[in-house]
Amino acid sequence: MTLPAILQNLRLPLIGSPLFIVSGPELVIAQCKAGIVGSFPALNAREAEGEPPLLDAWLTRIKEELDRHNQANPDSPAAPYAVNQIVHRSNTRLERDVEICMKHEVPIWITSLGARPEVNEAAHAGGGLVLHDVINDRFARKAIEKGADGLIAVAAGAGGHAGPLSPFALVQEIRAWFDGPLILSGAIARGDALLAALAMGADLGYAGSAFIATQEANAEAEYKQMIVDSGASDIVYSDLFTGVPGNYLKPSIARAGLDPDALERSDPSKMDFGAAKAWKNIWGSGQGIGAITAVESVADRVDRFEAEYRAAQDRLAGQLGWQRG
Repeated sequence: MTLPAILQNLRLPLIGSPLFIVSGPELVIAQCKAGIVGSFPALNAREAEGEPPLLDAWLTRIKEELDRHNQANPDSPAAPYAVNQIVHRSNTRLERDVEICMKHEVPIWITSLGARPEVNEAAHAGGGLVLHDVINDRFARKAIEKGADGLIAVAAGAGGHAGPLSPFALVQEIRAWFDGPLILSGAIARGDALLAALAMGADLGYAGSAFIATQEANAEAEYKQMIVDSGASDIVYSDLFTGVPGNYLKPSIARAGLDPDALERSDPSKMDFGAAKAWKNIWGSGQGIGAITAVESVADRVDRFEAEYRAAQDRLAGQLGWQRG
């Protein structure tokens, strides 16, 4: 299947994943200007009681700034942006946020924690493309049956809410029956990892943790430095903090007074994505952060991704040429 036009002609086949608290207009705009899809969770836009919806203001700002960039740079236009909707029943803002996204004709919708036909229909009514994140083949099939256009395969090693399956296993099972847009998430923090995702059968990669340690990210300086200082062995997989299994930085767990190697199981009945989290200082991260050695701008990070991606292409071409010769 031909990739939808909105996902073609990117500088790199890469989506900056929506990050809880961390992703805001500054990060999204910088990612889009750098030539990759930028995204944020709708629930990150939290206004005080009685104030107008902050989501509306964020979308207005993103659209206006990207429009100005495109007018000034017709030869290197910005990539499109995406909004993540948590469609779990605990999200009491969902209906309102869907209406706001319809009003702004958001080009890409990322849906998580449940597949809702009515949300897909709303996105399509405004010309939007729906990408649904899944952790296994069963959920992938349900998402497509309920109207999603594409899938984000969240494999082992991804930051935040992650699945337990190897990316090799997850991609091959989905590709056995689905030829639509497929994005791979899981420890993609370098350009060569991005090329590997495409070699496996994905159309694009999905990177989040690499963008936490950037100047535009809405993260505490200590969080950014912890990403720089940590590696794969500093990540723990647990469902304690939200009720959904995910990957988190061990040092942030220890700082909260918990033993990261002896965490309890969660109570699924208390999962709530619409309220402020008691664990807001337990910081999510994927296993690929060993590649992150400094806090830098989004532009510099994307430059590095591209250099590594092109170098990997050349290296692979040389290896294949030697083998075939």
